[in-house]
Amino acid sequence: MELSEANQSSGGNFILLGFSDHLRLENVLFVVISISYFLTLMGNTAIILVSYLDSQLHMPMFFFLSNLPFLDLCFTTTTIPQLLVNLWGPGKSISYKGCFAQLYIALTLGSTECILLAVMSYDRYVAVCQPLQHAVLMLPRLYRQLAALTWVSGFANSIVGTVVTLRMPLCGRRRLDHFQCEVPAFIGIACGDTEPSEAEMFAASVIFLLAPVSLIVTSYGHIARAVLRLQSAAGRVKTFRTGSSHLMLVVIFFGTTTFMYLQPVKSISKDRAGSSPSSTSLSPPSSTLSSTP
Repeated sequence: MELSEANQSSGGNFILLGFSDHLRLENVLFVVISISYFLTLMGNTAIILVSYLDSQLHMPMFFFLSNLPFLDLCFTTTTIPQLLVNLWGPGKSISYKGCFAQLYIALTLGSTECILLAVMSYDRYVAVCQPLQHAVLMLPRLYRQLAALTWVSGFANSIVGTVVTLRMPLCGRRRLDHFQCEVPAFIGIACGDTEPSEAEMFAASVIFLLAPVSLIVTSYGHIARAVLRLQSAAGRVKTFRTGSSHLMLVVIFFGTTTFMYLQPVKSISKDRAGSSPSSTSLSPPSSTLSSTP
């Protein structure tokens, strides 16, 4: 089946239903989200500038950390302005090209963040469990290559996810029960067999959710054992603090994303959507406007 035949809505707009069934809340949400968006932009920009200007922060952990606010800036700018437009006025539409551009970028950023958080856990493992070798193992060239790998994997997964979504037969259906363009929303309105799309989304979720989580759990398991072996209570507290913010971000990000994507697709709706910077069929939790640890 040709792509143009499979998707008959390529010539028009999609309707993002968003919070249209909660009309009284839309004005309140507009104000709250606008303020949060502004604070997100200011906070993440400040983190990026400080990480770049302060030479003492030019080390692997802070280098990876500076990628997180950049991811969040890109994701919020991709999704929040359109959401604010939909909340402000009666029009809830988004163009066909704009919708799939939003989908592609969100998938890229979500997938990238999943891998990036796993890479950061490896850096923490080396720093705590092999401190004398950290400077040797985590050379600038290596952590730049690792960061590049996270972005390449995100783009690659996004291409696959977007193409699979484009090929789904929609039969002219354009009303997405969501506030942004996401793979589950398209599966929900597809008029044909969605099993291949659901299988692709599940496989991507395993690769970009379960695999990074496994690496993170393994890394922090070794870190916990190393911390418990320390004789000094002050040393244990100091060591714990080096990874606590990252671990908290991991719990929030993967917790909400796993809840969103490792459940039956038909049960997913905008009222239960939880994810960012967030994808993959993954995107960072949308309700988390800032990735700042």
